[in-house]
Amino acid sequence: MTSALNSVTGTDKRSTATSGAITAVKAKAARSLVQPGLRPVTPVRLAGLYGHNPRQNHLLAGLSNADYERILPHLEFVSMPFGMTVCESDTAMQHAYFLTSSIVSLMYETRDGASSETAVVGNEGVVGVALFMGGGNSLNRAIVKSAGYGFRLKASILKEEFSHGGRFQQMLLRYTQALLTQMSQTAVCNRHHSVVQQLCRWLLLSLDRLPSNEMSMTQGLIANMLGVRRESVAEAAGKLQDEGLIHYSRGHITIINRVGLEARVCECYAGVKKEYDRLLNDKPAA
Repeated sequence: MTSALNSVTGTDKRSTATSGAITAVKAKAARSLVQPGLRPVTPVRLAGLYGHNPRQNHLLAGLSNADYERILPHLEFVSMPFGMTVCESDTAMQHAYFLTSSIVSLMYETRDGASSETAVVGNEGVVGVALFMGGGNSLNRAIVKSAGYGFRLKASILKEEFSHGGRFQQMLLRYTQALLTQMSQTAVCNRHHSVVQQLCRWLLLSLDRLPSNEMSMTQGLIANMLGVRRESVAEAAGKLQDEGLIHYSRGHITIINRVGLEARVCECYAGVKKEYDRLLNDKPAA
């Protein structure tokens, strides 16, 4: 009887060990699907990206089918967590990042540590314009301000594709012009408009690049983006909340009345949006 019990117990242990090994293998496989950044994306593997697709980026969606199919095998699906540094200023980037659900803030920092946001990039564009504009090094520090995903492309592949001319080059140059418009408008806004107006512009630009009307961002981080004091952001957010335009609590912002925000914001937001729509909304040829 004892021998029989020991045999059963041994079988249970081996079964448990085998089950544990299978679970570990499945978990590892699942992790590789969530962040398969080391492997290129191919049409076969797109089904394993949990709904994420390169065409969710407007620049990639604007390519002709031939251009897109040529670039697709070189794209890498990457997770972009909140606070991730995509690149430092005055450094050469190794990849360009075509964002799908994340938002990246381009920051300019002074020697004494002060900083201000010069532009935001979301699913309408790409981080890494210096790679194809000839400058090489990035002028800004790029950090993820809203977590999500994107697709990256090696710098060498991007430069090669850009040199071919055609639709891809045209889209990248148009995007660069739109980005410069945003940077110029941001500089004017930060100099001449109230913190309330700046906050409205910042919220609307972020909202345009998000799938919902909610975002997570502390007042301290917003102050850092706008280059103003935290107390000024707290006062401005309080006014917008009192007017029923937003709800702010513990670093979580919900936009309640977008129309009201658009009525409250300065002309800078409409100017930037008009230029982006003009430059980037034409449809690709087949």
